[in-house]
Amino acid sequence: MSTDTAGTVQLDRLGRVLLEAAPDAIVYADGEGTIRFWNAGAERLFGFTAAEAVGQSLDIIIPEPQRARHWTGFRHVMETGESRYGHGDLLAVPGLRKDGSRISLEFTIVPLLDESGRMEGMTAILRDVTKRFEEMRALRRELAAARAVKA
Repeated sequence: MSTDTAGTVQLDRLGRVLLEAAPDAIVYADGEGTIRFWNAGAERLFGFTAAEAVGQSLDIIIPEPQRARHWTGFRHVMETGESRYGHGDLLAVPGLRKDGSRISLEFTIVPLLDESGRMEGMTAILRDVTKRFEEMRALRRELAAARAVKA
């Protein structure tokens, strides 16, 4: 990586382009769980514009039955800086779209630390895997039915 001024400018530009143009949803939430960044991929995935999402709680994309568990984990990570996820591990969870429909998501998290090393917030990189999830569920049902016929 170049550390000269020109290289830094190029990396800054690259970072902005990647954040804005990535096909995956990229969402940054501060330490309180308030959305502070919402890219075009998040708009496509969840149906909220950036203007609608920024400043809102992450609750707008978390189905109600999963919220308590989410916030327990979120607070733990914000307090300790430790997560079971965040070293490239994929987490699979349900998500909520603006129209109220549920989707299946896989995502990774990237913690943002302040200068003193304390958790400042988290970025999630999310992808819709609903079609794959539904196909796997259908295959499992077919397999179970085939096993039941054999038994």
